[in-house]
Amino acid sequence: MSNCLVEIDESSAVVRLTGVLDAAGAEAVRGALLARLSDRPGPVVADVTGLRIVDEVGRGVFAEVRREVADWPAADLLLCDPAVQVGVGAPARQTVEAGVPVWPTVDGALAALAATPLAAVLSADLAPAVGAARQARELVTTGCQRWGMSMLVDPACIAITEMVNNVVAHARTPMTVRLAPQDSTLHLAVRDHSPRRPTFAGVSPPNRAGGRGLLLIDTVARRWGSSAIPDGKVVWCVLHPDDEVAHLG
Repeated sequence: MSNCLVEIDESSAVVRLTGVLDAAGAEAVRGALLARLSDRPGPVVADVTGLRIVDEVGRGVFAEVRREVADWPAADLLLCDPAVQVGVGAPARQTVEAGVPVWPTVDGALAALAATPLAAVLSADLAPAVGAARQARELVTTGCQRWGMSMLVDPACIAITEMVNNVVAHARTPMTVRLAPQDSTLHLAVRDHSPRRPTFAGVSPPNRAGGRGLLLIDTVARRWGSSAIPDGKVVWCVLHPDDEVAHLG
């Protein structure tokens, strides 16, 4: 990381990277971007105007981060790179390079974000204490009703209960619960400050106490997973109303 400086703009969605990015610095850049995306809802713009990328590993880190956060609630990564050619007479037009949307100017990228603001997102900071799961369920119920996803209230409450209780029982750190709709799906995430990743080994034996939380999430969610970030992790899942129709049928 010594050759690449990451500067977080707390007042905006912009993260500025300057210096030289190579394979050795890629992991630190990945971590810094994921941490910023976990700390605030909405897309982040990585401004690489002052960055020289010297190998494919360095360049590939941006697409890797975008794939990692694809199922997080209200998260995405955009690039500002004036070196990308977008055509004569189109200084603010977006293109796509290696799977990442790119604008040649920061203003262009921020204008694109402003033109497509977050439709909705709800977040809550919770302590790892008794009652945290109830607060998370209340947030989920409010979101589902507000966004016309009442069919997903029950499965979403099951998933968020297990995600939050896992933090209370194992991570024992403060957490942030976040949820957002995306098209017809509901995206949930819980961010904590423990590096311990959840492991899922399939169906728990009948004689084993506990260990069924991830099975419940796996049952109600279309997809779920966890993402390591420098000071903890994000556990996320995606629920789809079509799955509930199938269960009812």
